[in-house]
Amino acid sequence: MSEPLLVKVGGSLRGAEALLDELASYPGPLVLVHGGGPEIGAWLTRLGWESRFEGGLRVTPPEHMEVVEMSLCLTGKRLAEGLSRKGKRALSLSGRDALCLRGKALPHLGRVGEVVGVEVGLLLDLLEKGYTPLLAPIALDEEGPLNVNADTAAGAVAGALGWPALFLTDVPGVLRDPKDPTTRFPHLTPKEVDDLKAQGILQGGMIPKVEAALSALRTGAPWAAIARGERGVVAGVLQGERGTRFTL
Repeated sequence: MSEPLLVKVGGSLRGAEALLDELASYPGPLVLVHGGGPEIGAWLTRLGWESRFEGGLRVTPPEHMEVVEMSLCLTGKRLAEGLSRKGKRALSLSGRDALCLRGKALPHLGRVGEVVGVEVGLLLDLLEKGYTPLLAPIALDEEGPLNVNADTAAGAVAGALGWPALFLTDVPGVLRDPKDPTTRFPHLTPKEVDDLKAQGILQGGMIPKVEAALSALRTGAPWAAIARGERGVVAGVLQGERGTRFTL
């Protein structure tokens, strides 16, 4: 059997049909964590609310939380339907289900949090029964739901499972020059990541993705990778031909 994979699907991916084909055809066990940024942003705009970010994270006042949760869950249901229609039976879940994701709030960002505990039993039970779990990055603290960055949540789940983590996004990996895809780093270590930060090469929205990849390694994932979500990406990453792979 092919090795199990935790795959993070970005909310801003294009070519979703090709990506669903790619994931549905993977022969090994999959757990998916998905984002939903475009859907969240669109709904907030319709309601006349402003989207604001700090350090790549969406500031989420309490009054925005229901919109965030609704948007993420709708995105998950659409992904689950798409995969199921292609033969990979999928279930859309939230971190609320069976208290799957326990969180800690980052109060300066509103109802935004980070994951401090993962109940992997639910995910493993579903996998054993032949289902592919899709998890929306909503965690719970004592006061209720928290909006967790999907990359951060995926890293935590991968670490808890002890599975490799593949973060799919809209760029081919970590690039020395963001405008030149031929400058992709095929492999990075934590020390090399620190050097890239110090040089100002690693910045913006890529930082949470890289931090999530390194967090997955520190908590038990054997490796992690960031790659463009497109046809052939999983095989390309497994063969070392696509994306940026991280190891300790």
